[in-house]
Amino acid sequence: MMTDQLTWVAVCPYARLEPERGVAALVDGVPLALFGLHDGSLYAIGNVDPFTGASVLSRGIVGTRGDAPTVASPLHKQVFDLRTGVCLDDPEVSAPVFPVRIRDGVVEVGWMA
Repeated sequence: MMTDQLTWVAVCPYARLEPERGVAALVDGVPLALFGLHDGSLYAIGNVDPFTGASVLSRGIVGTRGDAPTVASPLHKQVFDLRTGVCLDDPEVSAPVFPVRIRDGVVEVGWMA
């Protein structure tokens, strides 16, 4: 019997991330958007805008709504919670989120193997 196991995949040097700006990455064929915020928090969310199917969330506008760190799609401005991936304008829609960490100066994303 196989079990799903989380594997950490190196994505990019942490120095590549600029605060409040997204970086697009492709991990195992899946487009991701990585965000490092001014407070040092780090997020990984699917880069595909669920409303349009375009890989653009890494180009979105980073901000907050209440206490939620967010990214707004650059196309139609729907806002996604970076912690959960849920669209705050339409909670029926969400983008996937992924565990993320920094190890030895490298951003790693948790991946199910």
